[in-house]
Amino acid sequence: MEETQRQKKIGSVLQHDLAEVLQNAATHGGMRGVLISVTKVKVTVDLSVAKVYLSIFPNDKGKELLQGIKSNTPLIRHELAQRTKNQLRRMPNLEFFIDDSLEYIDKINKSLKGEENPIKDPTILDKRKKS
Repeated sequence: MEETQRQKKIGSVLQHDLAEVLQNAATHGGMRGVLISVTKVKVTVDLSVAKVYLSIFPNDKGKELLQGIKSNTPLIRHELAQRTKNQLRRMPNLEFFIDDSLEYIDKINKSLKGEENPIKDPTILDKRKKS
């Protein structure tokens, strides 16, 4: 189903502010050289839940960083509420996910160039999880 204008607007506001909050937390937390970008924010129809998709560079720190972000979700939500208090009445609950689309595209490009052949070795391309 297509997102409404309100959902898109709230998603873009959250995306912009979340990127700042997460990057500031990473640099002040001593994780220099880690780049966190918010690739997409999907808000439910009732505006109660926001699914946040993160792209983390370098990739090997992704799982560890995601666990830290999930454990600090109440603090992140509070910081976001302070930043968006003039734009939103209620702050949606935040759910964080790793966005692996860039890695997936890279694997497909390698397959198309002939570097890795998924027909000969079907374990190369992993099944993507739907979220």
